Amino acid sequence: MRWPWQRKISGDQLVVSWSGQTLAYVLARPSQDGLHQVLKLGVVSQGGDSLDAFVHRLQAQGLKGFETHIMLRPEQYQLLQIDTPAVPPEELRAAARYQIRDMINSHVDDVTLDVMRVGDEQQKGKSHLFVVAAPNAVVRSVLDLGDAMHWAVSVIDIQETAQRNLQNALIARDGLAGQANASLVVVNGQEAVLTISANEELFYSRSFDLPEGFFDASWHPATVGLMAEQTEAFTPVQDYVPDYNGQAGAYGQDYSAMSAGALSSSSDPSEHEAPVQRFLVEVQRSLDVWDRTWSSLPLHGVRVYAGDRSDQLAQWLSTQLGQPVLALDVRALFPGCESAPSDVQALCLPLLGVLLRRESRKL
Repeated sequence: MRWPWQRKISGDQLVVSWSGQTLAYVLARPSQDGLHQVLKLGVVSQGGDSLDAFVHRLQAQGLKGFETHIMLRPEQYQLLQIDTPAVPPEELRAAARYQIRDMINSHVDDVTLDVMRVGDEQQKGKSHLFVVAAPNAVVRSVLDLGDAMHWAVSVIDIQETAQRNLQNALIARDGLAGQANASLVVVNGQEAVLTISANEELFYSRSFDLPEGFFDASWHPATVGLMAEQTEAFTPVQDYVPDYNGQAGAYGQDYSAMSAGALSSSSDPSEHEAPVQRFLVEVQRSLDVWDRTWSSLPLHGVRVYAGDRSDQLAQWLSTQLGQPVLALDVRALFPGCESAPSDVQALCLPLLGVLLRRESRKL
């Protein structure tokens, strides 16, 4: 097809997300040393503008006509985990579509679907698939914006795989590429995305809502010991089993909705400590599930991102979890991104992982 406009001829890469009438974008240029020089990044809200007026604003910022990758945010799709169907590879998508028909929030004919194998296929036992199911309306919305911006959209990715790419780059830089490692990213103050990778592949993923007030709470050592005091209020780890009707890796019950009263039944923590403890339980339970499910791949370390509070969150979790936790800091891999305001950096952080995508992967 011959486009009626001239595309920019350059090695520059544009990565965007488009969710909730908000566009986040990163424009970067890969360099021979493996880094990506960030030329610009930003967050633009449509507000009350019509689509045409919004597109005009984006074009005025020099974002027209690029080869573009789009990243969907977690609220725009479901990430499920299923047993790998016993069918030839070319039939996996069709078989997965049939298998998830009762697991998704809409009719199976109304979703766009892709699949990716869980892990690196080197472990014994039953194999599983990650299944991404995005409503057709969501996919159509981002592609319509791409058409209006004259973007050549070659890839639609998701946050979990972008996050995997970032943690893989950091672990490889440290010479520990074969080790299992976790990353926990809090971007919007409302949701956390936990991913665990090993041998450069995604093994585990879980998203959970943050308790109200968590991001404004005080994370301090005084909460040490509350976790042990509260264990009787929760399901034992041995009963914390996979629930494949929810998000991939959303094992067992969802404790994020638990009331402060239930959480404080044994220790009665103060009001500001309750959301902190709910978050801690979510993280600890997820790591416990990993240890039990993948005992052959002990977790080497955890990296966390929470914007300006990343270091503080890392220090607090190190104390609470009893293992090293570092801030997920990728600025050295993407020179130029540090000049943006912290709130912009936070929303754009997952997009940086799409720049590291390997085309040999499905996602």
